[in-house]
Amino acid sequence: MFKTARPRSSLHSAIIILDVIYHATVRSVRQAHGNAVIALVLNIMTVIIMVLAFYLMFTVLGIRGAKLRGDFLLFMMSGIFLYLTHIKGMGAVLGADGPSSPMMQHAPMNTIVAIASSALGALYIQVLSMFVILFVYHVGFTPITIYQPIAAFGMVLLAWFTGVAVGLVLLAIKPWLPTFVSIFATVYQRANMIASGKMFVVNTLPPFMYNMFSWNPLFHNIDQARGFVFINYFPHKTSLEYPIYMGIVLLVIGLMGEFYTRQYASRSWDARR
Repeated sequence: MFKTARPRSSLHSAIIILDVIYHATVRSVRQAHGNAVIALVLNIMTVIIMVLAFYLMFTVLGIRGAKLRGDFLLFMMSGIFLYLTHIKGMGAVLGADGPSSPMMQHAPMNTIVAIASSALGALYIQVLSMFVILFVYHVGFTPITIYQPIAAFGMVLLAWFTGVAVGLVLLAIKPWLPTFVSIFATVYQRANMIASGKMFVVNTLPPFMYNMFSWNPLFHNIDQARGFVFINYFPHKTSLEYPIYMGIVLLVIGLMGEFYTRQYASRSWDARR
């Protein structure tokens, strides 16, 4: 009973880590609600409420005709799906167990496993919700056609990846500046309601508006996704490489910061606040 279990090979070690990530992912998914089905329904309702709110807003303002040719609700959902995937991925990583969490006392649990499981749990919920909503809309309301479905799904994964990268940077800063990180995360989420460009057709934006939003990788991500969703839309002003490079840079910075913070983090930090 006092013998320490050690992996017999690199493959065995990888299998153990993947198994731990799987169980930690299941735990993170069920944290939203004890019943996984209800957790999914709650997320679906969030998406539906956002779609209906923007639909009513565009209808009341009478600007539906300014949108690109194609299904108007699909246009809105293409932006909202990516926005929520990005934000939920960031929030999940930011809320992951840190180095001073009691969960870290259970080997082979570590912060990387906690971060990966939280991120994968958020992706699972968002992707499942997206497929359920699109299936119901396609079967129950009107048939839809996605021009390049695999590439469009790749844009969903890219939105999740950039959200995880941003969340990882904030997670590394969180033990040092918890109040700042909390305020920044809230402001970032609220600002992306507009700055993500999910309500705009980027090709029709004047230069001054484009310059206001071009810093945001999610802005480029959503516009490129619409180029894969709609056959008659070609993104001219945004870049596919920009969110990829930004995500990689932020991920590397976040991993370096998390490794540094892990060496100094202590439960006593929270005790004095």
